[in-house]
Amino acid sequence: MNQFGKYYEEFEVGETIVHQTSKTIMESDNNLFSLITMNHHPIHLNNKFAENSQHGQILVVGTYVFSLVVGFTVQDISGKAIANLDYVNITHDKPVFIGDTIYAKTEILGKKKSKSKPDRGIVFVETKAFNQNNEKILTFRRHILIPKQNG
Repeated sequence: MNQFGKYYEEFEVGETIVHQTSKTIMESDNNLFSLITMNHHPIHLNNKFAENSQHGQILVVGTYVFSLVVGFTVQDISGKAIANLDYVNITHDKPVFIGDTIYAKTEILGKKKSKSKPDRGIVFVETKAFNQNNEKILTFRRHILIPKQNG
């Protein structure tokens, strides 16, 4: 049986977790996310406009890529989380295009016990996402509030 997330004690500083979830970005994914979030910039939706842009093709919305990669990490990282406390240093390292397949891995950078509530701790992680060519496309860090196993 697969567990969903980890308790504070189960995270090892320096450990790298390769997430099993991956996804090929479809045109419908990008279109739906653009419409739901009201991001109607033609670089994301208009082939003719995109053909005349720097990359010559439609760019996938960066916040979709970020959301997707955060989702990849839930089963391994934040499935038991009380809260994601922050996201820091989000960088879009390379553009993402329709048809790209996205993968991710997360390194555990640090841990500290909560000073005010002994039943939890904070885990600091860095997630990196890659395309099918193993080119880094996204990097971000976050602090996650995680319960301890025996509270």
